[in-house]
Amino acid sequence: MVGRPPTEATVAVRKARDFLFANPDYDKAVSGFRWPELSHFNFGLEWFDVVAAEHPDRPAVMITDGAQTGSWSYAELSRRSDQVANWLHKIGMKAGDHMIVMLPNTIELWEILLGLIKIGGVAIPTSTLLSPADLAFRAKRSRAKFAIASNNLKRRFRGTGRSLVKIGVGPVTPPGWIDFAESHKASADYDPQALTPASAKCLLYFTSGTTSHPKLVRHTQVSYPVGHLTTMWWLGVRQGDIHLNISSPGWGKHAWSNFFAPFLAQATVFVFNYERFNAAELMHVMDEHEVTTFCAPPTVWRMLIQADLTMLQHPPRELLGAGEPLNPEVITQVRNAWGATIRDGFGQTEMTCAIGNNPGALVKDGSMGRPLPGYAVTLRDPATGAEVADEGEICLSLDADILGLATGYYHDSALTADAYHDGYYHTGDIARRDADGYLTYVGRADDVFKASDYKISPFELESILLEHPYVTEVAIVPSPDPVRLAVPKAFVKLVGDVATNTDEAARAIFEHARERLSGYQRVRIVEFVQDLPKTISGKIRRVELREQEAIRVANGDVDAQYLERDFRD
Repeated sequence: MVGRPPTEATVAVRKARDFLFANPDYDKAVSGFRWPELSHFNFGLEWFDVVAAEHPDRPAVMITDGAQTGSWSYAELSRRSDQVANWLHKIGMKAGDHMIVMLPNTIELWEILLGLIKIGGVAIPTSTLLSPADLAFRAKRSRAKFAIASNNLKRRFRGTGRSLVKIGVGPVTPPGWIDFAESHKASADYDPQALTPASAKCLLYFTSGTTSHPKLVRHTQVSYPVGHLTTMWWLGVRQGDIHLNISSPGWGKHAWSNFFAPFLAQATVFVFNYERFNAAELMHVMDEHEVTTFCAPPTVWRMLIQADLTMLQHPPRELLGAGEPLNPEVITQVRNAWGATIRDGFGQTEMTCAIGNNPGALVKDGSMGRPLPGYAVTLRDPATGAEVADEGEICLSLDADILGLATGYYHDSALTADAYHDGYYHTGDIARRDADGYLTYVGRADDVFKASDYKISPFELESILLEHPYVTEVAIVPSPDPVRLAVPKAFVKLVGDVATNTDEAARAIFEHARERLSGYQRVRIVEFVQDLPKTISGKIRRVELREQEAIRVANGDVDAQYLERDFRD
């Protein structure tokens, strides 16, 4: 038999899912949506396998490199993950055991994740770009017993210790490792021994670490697997859609849009593996494979608008941006070329999509939208904790029992208490709310700073500078100033053809800033850089630039930077 019949839990999740499908209107969806009440649930057994029984031939995952394409149906992945589940039991894995999953976008990633979920194992998705030291830290911090990785990554594991059971994917399995290919010999009929408690661990995710060491987020068998109903509604992905999300394995957004949300919608996850990003090739692949919904981080959107967008003959129905807020200029250029609007959204590793511009609703350029169904969002003063009307820290009410919110940080009561207190989960992100309830991202609380007693949002200034054709990437940080306390400084990465004429570029950028920014916001210093410091997930580490700038000012180092006052006519 292919797949499994629905259970009471399946019916409850499907009822909530179908309500969102039937209610594209924002007000109706928000007022009528209720999270399903689940005491037990297993996404692999009670959702994916049920879909496989109902739509056995529908592609679940398609992977292409531009030349060759592989496709795996729901039925094929259902049977294969049953094999993996049986094999994991055979090699000694038990429910609750932790496994580092360090795989690229190959089909084995989906096989192992579904197999782990089926037996109640706990996945620790991990970037393939980690250094040996970073991997050793994560292995120890997460108390992992197992790890699975491509065989060519074996050297990354030299500091993880002998007690970690290592599974290799690909040719030439290293000595002492277990060959994942052996799982193909296992039975394709998996018989679960017990129900899976909804509150049991399912995923442990390390955050990106933009301001400090990465935290280890604890997600349950329902917080991501069912909580991503909101992500599905925000994406606008429907049954039978081909959904392309540009994201690397190891980060929460990959689970959002390359696993849970499309599978909840009974859609197809489409993956484009490229060695080097090429906008023209990406658009060709999207046309060839008839991609219907497309989500990408701002970096990809910025590279796309530098190409000829008209090369894409059949733009996707839904366009999404995620990871960091999109700048209005990018949204405008894509809309002019493709006739569709990129819809932004907000969430964290700790939650599913909590705020977003849903399909069909009015999109205010620059806004990340409104609170999504099932999310009780409030703005609060970061200093006092009092609720505020217009601008404050994004917080989620703990009294609302938000299913998509993580239960805390793994084995770290201090970090959990710091974020979950006084009846709210505190995101650390600042937003501004308008009269219609739309929220606009201001910045991380750690990134917002004061200049001459005015509050400065780095994101707002960066958005203006990114409109200039010379600027490809930018980060704004405070530069200590004896009179104004601090002044805005821009670290700018230039487009290639102007990078050699920095005097001209500095003049043009300062003129652009003077025309577009208020006096208190004006960028006073520009420094050109080859690259900006980033986390492995691609987010800019402004904290690193702030520290660097504080040292520079303390040492009186004025080289390699341009001052706005020197370019006034």
